[in-house]
Amino acid sequence: MLEPGIYKHYKGKKYRVLGIAKHSETLEDLVVYEALYENENSKLWVRSVDMFKERLVINGREVPRFEFISSQ
Repeated sequence: MLEPGIYKHYKGKKYRVLGIAKHSETLEDLVVYEALYENENSKLWVRSVDMFKERLVINGREVPRFEFISSQ
């Protein structure tokens, strides 16, 4: 489904995917990931798998929202 490891957000910051969790009400798959930089809002984040894996058009170019870099 989604390999745990280090990913780079299209804006340049890096995150570590810890795993997949289920939403308690909808059972939707959610990616649990950790910011690998100082972030005053939160260190841990969740996002739907579909949104995490989607591709975006930035400056006329299609890019992944998160790009896999390494497996830890």
